[in-house]
Amino acid sequence: MPKMYLPKKLRLFREPKRFKIAIGGRGSGKSMTFADLCLVDAQMKGIHTLCFREYQNSIDDSVHSLLKAEIERLGLQGFSVQKNAILFNNDPVFKFKGLARDPEAVKSSHGFQRFWVEEAQTISFDSLKALTPTLREEGSEIWFSANPRSSVDAFSQRFIKPFEKELARNGYYEDEDHLIVKINIEDNKMAPEVLIREMDGDKTRMSPALFAHVWSGEFMDQAHDSIIPAEWYDAAIDSHKKLGFEASGAVIASHDPSDEGGDSKGFALRKGSVILDVCEKVTGDSNEGMDWALEKTRDAQADWLVWDCDGLGISLKRQVDQELESTKIQKHQFRGSESPDDSNLPYSGKDSKTNRDTFLNKRAQYWWKLRDRFHATYRAVEKGEYIDPDELISLSSDIEVLDQLRSEVCRIPQKRSNSGKIQIMSKIDMAKKPYQLPSPNMGDSLMMAMFSPKATQQNAVKLNFSGWG
Repeated sequence: MPKMYLPKKLRLFREPKRFKIAIGGRGSGKSMTFADLCLVDAQMKGIHTLCFREYQNSIDDSVHSLLKAEIERLGLQGFSVQKNAILFNNDPVFKFKGLARDPEAVKSSHGFQRFWVEEAQTISFDSLKALTPTLREEGSEIWFSANPRSSVDAFSQRFIKPFEKELARNGYYEDEDHLIVKINIEDNKMAPEVLIREMDGDKTRMSPALFAHVWSGEFMDQAHDSIIPAEWYDAAIDSHKKLGFEASGAVIASHDPSDEGGDSKGFALRKGSVILDVCEKVTGDSNEGMDWALEKTRDAQADWLVWDCDGLGISLKRQVDQELESTKIQKHQFRGSESPDDSNLPYSGKDSKTNRDTFLNKRAQYWWKLRDRFHATYRAVEKGEYIDPDELISLSSDIEVLDQLRSEVCRIPQKRSNSGKIQIMSKIDMAKKPYQLPSPNMGDSLMMAMFSPKATQQNAVKLNFSGWG
């Protein structure tokens, strides 16, 4: 007779908790285990489960087929599989709904003791907000099975980030309301051999970041066509400490303004090759945002303030002039739509194309400057190559928003251009399908911090470099 197998890590799920969450990569057995436990509870305890996905255009998008397959494999008696429901002794113990089209519809879901959200990493903030307070019956539970996507997604922010240290250390987190278990294919003794072979092949076919996401359930803060892979970003965290060079050189502050339309205001601070600070201001209009950026610039005793002057940023010039008039801080208006800096000079090496022939505009050029620094740092940290520290980038681990910055920087897509020039996708296009990415205000601030004053405008400063071991 077929047997029900529960991975050791998921046997904890037999104990009652308000929220039960299983996160991990492909082949972990989390979805099948959830299905089996829900079927047994329906059969033995009469528990009714409402099964959700964020996107469910038809019943084929739900866990209906998984439950049906497990009923047949285990030979469970008393179940009747209908087109849109599964009955036990003529009682509808499983129903299926999508959340995206009408998150508020969940509020009318009475008579259920359990919610199960499959592919929970896709759940939106609105859906999560509607879902969690709806099930109020004493002893009711909400189950989530997921392979996390970005660290800033609604699901990650609610159920992973607050407990990240414990999950990394112990593989699970537990308190009075939560049981969160991290489980992967190595925890599933019943993982089929064909899946294990596929995983072994993917080690060579996939990038490290993509492999870690697909098979180990790690965050995937990298988008299709992104110009900066997540592993490059990770290598840059405290790279000045790893490689033995100091933060030394001109201090550049940069600011990406916004209006009251919902976008945050970004700020970055660079000293030489070290990024000392990146942060955002969510509230207020563009003038309040600039006041905030100017205060941070003065506090940091920056040499330069750079701000975006495409669009509304140009209206802030008088404010900047007045505030910095009595200081030694110099200012630079960044216009990403303009032609690249040093248009007639070669981009890289004496035989390469000019900057004009390589980049569509200054925004593309500066994002590529940032990309080149991340790539060089990755090679220095991970490959042991010696590279001039002036060409590297180090992200201070004191930056509080490293995860959010990672999701912005590693999801900047290159736009394909018929001209053959490098072009970065605009914020407007990034917000559209299939990307639907939030405005990268902190990322753009970091990009603008790559501004380099001309040698005649700054003191020549040499990094104190102690060398590679």
